[in-house]
Amino acid sequence: MAYMAMSLHAVNHRLTNIPVKQLPPLASSLAASLSNCGELLSTPQSQKSKSESDNAVQVHKLMTRLTSLLQDRTVEGRWTAVVLVKALVEAGQWEILRGSEPFVRGLMGILAKPDPVATKKMSIITLTRIFHLTYQYPTLVREITTPSLPGFITAALNLISIKPSSEPVRKLKQNAPLVDVVLNAFAELIARHPTTFRPFTGQIHSVLQAIIGSTEPTYPEPILEIAQQLFVSLHNCAPKNTSGEEWKNACRMTISSIHATSSYVLRAVVEQWESVDPSLRQLSLPQNYSQEVGNGPDALGLGSWQGLPAGVNRLVVLLRMLSKFLKTATASSVVVPLGSILDLSARLNMVTYPSDGDIQANPQIGRAEREHLLTELPRIHVASLRLLVDLVKAFDDAILPVAQTILEQALWVFRAEKFSREVRAAVYDLVRVLLIHMGPCMTKQGVSSLTAVLRSCCHDLLPPSNNQTAAAEKPDPKSKSKSSQTTVNADSFLNPGLKPGRQLSSSPSFTDLKRAASELLVATLSHAPTELITPALRAEIDRTIIMTSDKNAMLASVLNPFTNMQGRGVSTSIMPFVARSYPAEMEVEALIRPRMPVLINGPGANGYSATDDDDEEAEEKTEAMLAPEPSTEASGFLKPSSTPSLHQDMMDVEMTPATSSPPLNKRSYAQEVEAQNPAHFVTTEGAQSKKVRVEPLETTKTPAQPSLGAASPATFTGTAAISVPSSSITATAAPQPVAPMTTSQPRAVAAAAQTTGDDDDDDDESDDEMPILNIDPDTDDEEEDE
Repeated sequence: MAYMAMSLHAVNHRLTNIPVKQLPPLASSLAASLSNCGELLSTPQSQKSKSESDNAVQVHKLMTRLTSLLQDRTVEGRWTAVVLVKALVEAGQWEILRGSEPFVRGLMGILAKPDPVATKKMSIITLTRIFHLTYQYPTLVREITTPSLPGFITAALNLISIKPSSEPVRKLKQNAPLVDVVLNAFAELIARHPTTFRPFTGQIHSVLQAIIGSTEPTYPEPILEIAQQLFVSLHNCAPKNTSGEEWKNACRMTISSIHATSSYVLRAVVEQWESVDPSLRQLSLPQNYSQEVGNGPDALGLGSWQGLPAGVNRLVVLLRMLSKFLKTATASSVVVPLGSILDLSARLNMVTYPSDGDIQANPQIGRAEREHLLTELPRIHVASLRLLVDLVKAFDDAILPVAQTILEQALWVFRAEKFSREVRAAVYDLVRVLLIHMGPCMTKQGVSSLTAVLRSCCHDLLPPSNNQTAAAEKPDPKSKSKSSQTTVNADSFLNPGLKPGRQLSSSPSFTDLKRAASELLVATLSHAPTELITPALRAEIDRTIIMTSDKNAMLASVLNPFTNMQGRGVSTSIMPFVARSYPAEMEVEALIRPRMPVLINGPGANGYSATDDDDEEAEEKTEAMLAPEPSTEASGFLKPSSTPSLHQDMMDVEMTPATSSPPLNKRSYAQEVEAQNPAHFVTTEGAQSKKVRVEPLETTKTPAQPSLGAASPATFTGTAAISVPSSSITATAAPQPVAPMTTSQPRAVAAAAQTTGDDDDDDDESDDEMPILNIDPDTDDEEEDE
């Protein structure tokens, strides 16, 4: 804040002590200093401390000095004041705007003085900026803008036009250097203050008619564009709830004016177009074909024109103004005459340049006017195609019902006039915006119709080839010697590399055409069905974008790879070319190595390997799934029985967690042995064989067991996963000798032998009775004694 106070004090010191004649060269540096003091100027001055009181004094001193400079007798003083006032109000915001009424009066006075054009232009810009900044403060609008705006409109109109006392309209001055500044100021303020502008709409309309309908002299393109935008914005000044109807009427009058002008411009050919609107069929008026083409006042009140060039200019200006109707924001919802616009574009696009030289000409018109019209057709078609582009952008997805009709009109013009660079660029833009909406639902026939357009895009993006010129310069060996001598270029012998280098350096670069072609290729790859594009065309597109190193097109090709519908070949991708051309781009990095989900490139994290843990977890889960707990019911494993019930078997099996330690009993050991040494379960007739596949564990070694299919009940010593009734095994069966095991193994082996060796000769006992298990290690000896 101290730095700002020092800067403000320095500005006041210079404005006070430096002579006024020397202030203009310092105006830019003083304005920059004021812009840096924005925090100080916009802070409310409470004057509670000495420093704040000093700052308030400096601000008041600055505003007083600028107010006096606005009324200075010298031009230098007024110019400096205008520049500093603009910088002051932009930096100070509300604190400065609330006291800007003296500034507004001083700036309005400058507009009425014979000051230079630069001072008046800067005054208009500063006043527009003040009115713009006060819009967010209703109190300031009521105190400053509303009282001052009518005087500003009148003063600005007086700078560019003359108002006769007897007429309500104005006549535009021939040489008015402030036209663009005044129209820009009106276009910015009219939408925010329509009520204030309402009394001046007639005068503004007359000025705009003179600019839009001018034939000689013609105004520059920026002035025409801002005049067309202001003409469309005049509907905001209509009475309450009538702005939409006013917009619609103005749009229809513009369409009628275009049709009237087209009737005279296109009179050299016989049109095949027939309007669907009955009122337009009766629009054609009798013409005198013996006189030069021309037209009188039309529906918009524009002036007359004479000659075909003036008529084409008028037609192009009106088409651009119709586009402004679609692009300019409106105060309320409006009804767009879509059918009338498409009818107009169809009429203009149906008259194309004849490809074979044959055209249905009007016999009452001479050949010179007809040929002149054919040379002007590309200009008309470019304006018509630009109108359709704005139409598609305005309607967005709602354009789908008529999208195919618009595409057909574009292809008509392209096939006939693709020799024109402007026409190709306009067609590329129109097809691109159409593909965004209708691309995913296109058929194979629709995609095939774009083949010529896409090949033309590839040709426009590639640099001119030198092989054609070299072939053209190479003499034909079959021709005669005299003719070959006349066609040889002697300079090519002196410097063989001169011609190719000169060709490459002198080849023109059409920025707009290349931009349109590149964007069309991106839209085609992104929105059109890639499987419907022929392999030859897709190869040409990929080759073109590789040679031009177009990043957006290359990314679109990678994200939408070519798919072979016939199932032959391998899908190709230009990913290596993208990585080679743009290795440091973030898009390419994210495409090649995505980080979602996060990928760990190292062997492990935090000192352990995640892969080993995953393998152990998988092993434990496999053991738990394949090692069911034995059933508590005797199912008659080796006893002939009917086919077992799958539901009962699944209900009898209980899954145990792999991480829990099994208890030291017969059942747990039998479960482990069975899981480690899977046996092939054999059932009698009617039963299905079940085979369990598990991986053998490396930690526990068990003795080899004979297969159940080969062993008899007398020699069976294995342990089943379920209880086996003792009636199926002889009482004298003895366990097989086994290898030494761990401490807990003898008790478990003995328990397993007791389970298989219990005597149960009573046939009346139920098979479902649970056998009595004895975990005593001396069970086998007691059985032998009995």
